Amino acid sequence: MVKAELVVEVTDHAALEQAALDDIDATPFRAPAGHSVADVRAEARQDVQGDPAGAVAWLVHVDDVIADVPGVVVVDSTQQVFDGESIPAAVPAAPDFATLFPLCRCGKGDCTACSGYQLTPRTSMILWAVAQILADQAYDDVNEHGDAPVIEEGEWSLLASYPRITWRQDAVWRRQAARAFDDLTGDLEAGRIPTPTCPGEEMALHLILRAGQDAHQDGWGVAPSDLARLPSHPDDYDWDITSEVLLEDDDILNLFDAQLDGVEDPDSEYNRSTGMGDYRPAVWFRPFPEATPRDGRRPFRR
Repeated sequence: MVKAELVVEVTDHAALEQAALDDIDATPFRAPAGHSVADVRAEARQDVQGDPAGAVAWLVHVDDVIADVPGVVVVDSTQQVFDGESIPAAVPAAPDFATLFPLCRCGKGDCTACSGYQLTPRTSMILWAVAQILADQAYDDVNEHGDAPVIEEGEWSLLASYPRITWRQDAVWRRQAARAFDDLTGDLEAGRIPTPTCPGEEMALHLILRAGQDAHQDGWGVAPSDLARLPSHPDDYDWDITSEVLLEDDDILNLFDAQLDGVEDPDSEYNRSTGMGDYRPAVWFRPFPEATPRDGRRPFRR
């Protein structure tokens, strides 16, 4: 088996964008209920305009590169396009998010799905992709630094973006932090709303949501053409509402406030007055009292 990686340099941005737009105009689209083909096509055009990475993602398909090569069969493929100096790790082929997170469009007044927020296939796909990228960055930090404390933030891929109270945790703790991203990824792959079961997963979900918004705005993590193939919905990429629905509160973010030193301790004055709870690093991977614990025998991916 041969594994190949394709690296390209964009030499004519205008020509690339025009080629992508021409291909979009020639592509037959299917519109979901309540939307027109023109709407879907316009969204696809918007994804490539001013975005070379998006244009390449639309035009280049891995399977087509060797389609006419005799004696070669593509057994699996993963495609991501990034711009910038830092290229995140690739993620595997995506599940069928349209099936995992079906959209309700019945419009009935008593329908709880239609009247409330829906985690859409497109939003789910972005969250799934960035969760794996962040997990790999955390595992990379463990492999690179082990038990060493965070001192120079620029030397770390992810864990330096955690609250300072975690910066001297050991490699075992850090591997659990990395696995928290994988656990939330597993929720999405099972068609479940990603729900934190412990403080470590709560922190991970905050970072996933932040990265998801950045990925959507900057065009990395998921190829725009892959998102365009999923049904659209008004709730797509509504990151504020998504955060409100997926996260019970923002208490863990208090750990970033230097003026609230010691707030992680449930016996601290601020913690007691707000009912924040225990956020000391030693308990970050203990299940919340109301949560269903995850299987303690589940392995680490790396």
